[in-house]
Amino acid sequence: MADSDSTSPEADADADSDADRSRPARAASERAEMDEVDTEALRKQVEEKYDFDDFGPADMAEMTAEEWDVAFDEDSWITGDELLDRVTRDLRNRVSTRDVFARIERHQTPPRVLAYSDEGYAIVYPDGSVEGEGTVLRDVKPTVALCSMDSYDVPESVPDNPLPEPEAVPEGGGELGNRMLQVIAGAQLLAGLGLLAGGVLAIAGVVGGPGANIVALFVAGLAFVGIALVLFFTVANARLSDKFRAEEYRDRLRAVGLEDGERPDFVPELAPKNGGENSENDETDEAAA
Repeated sequence: MADSDSTSPEADADADSDADRSRPARAASERAEMDEVDTEALRKQVEEKYDFDDFGPADMAEMTAEEWDVAFDEDSWITGDELLDRVTRDLRNRVSTRDVFARIERHQTPPRVLAYSDEGYAIVYPDGSVEGEGTVLRDVKPTVALCSMDSYDVPESVPDNPLPEPEAVPEGGGELGNRMLQVIAGAQLLAGLGLLAGGVLAIAGVVGGPGANIVALFVAGLAFVGIALVLFFTVANARLSDKFRAEEYRDRLRAVGLEDGERPDFVPELAPKNGGENSENDETDEAAA
C-alpha cells in the first residue's frame, strides 16, 4: 500500500512546470523594479543638474534623450488649447522682459501659435510639436516644453501689446549717467586748466617761490585734461551707440510688419483670408523686445 504523503510523478512534473513558468514572470518583475529605481535615480540627477525655473535653449541642447524622457512625463503633459494659451502668455511675458524678440499671434482657426521676427519663425501646434526656422524656433522650443508641464507656473498678467511704434523708440537711455559723466569731465577739465595756468604763472614768477614744483603742476594739469577728454569721448560714444541701436530696433520693428501689418515673406500662411489677413475668430497678439 502506497504512503499517503508520497506524490505521483505526474504531480511532481506539474509542480516543476509551474515553477518554470513563474521564473520569467519573477525575472520580468525584478527587471521592472530595477528599471524603476534607475529611472528615479536619473530623475533626481536631472533635477539637480538643470534649473527648470530658468530652462533655456542651452539646457535643451545639453539634455540627452534619456534625461528628457525622465524629466518630462508624457502622460502628464498639457496639450490642446490650454497649452497654446500658456505658450502665448509665456512668450508675451518673455518678450516684454526682452528675453525674446518676436511678434506673437494666437490663431483660433486653425488653433496655432505663430511667433516670428525678421530672422525666423516658429509655429506651435496643439499637440506640442513645433516647426520653424531661425532664432525664434530656438527660443520657442524650451517655452513649449516648460508650458507643457503642469508644475510650471505661467504668468497670468502680461502686457497686451508691449510693442512700441517705431518712431516712438527713444534714441538712447541712461541720460542721467551721461550727465553725471559730463559734470565729472567738466570738473576734471577745469582742474587741469587751473594747474596748467598755475604752472605758466609760476614760470613767469607771478605765483609760487623757489620751492615751486613747476614740472609737477604741468604733469598733473595734463593728466586732468586727459582724463576729462576721455570722459567726454565716452559720453559721445555712448550717445552715438544708443542712436545706432535705436535705429536698428526701429528697422527690426518695421521688418516684422508693425507699420504695414504684413508678415515677412518667409512666414507661412496659417488661416484662409476672409476679407483680411486673419480670420474673424483669430486673436492676434503682438510683442517684441
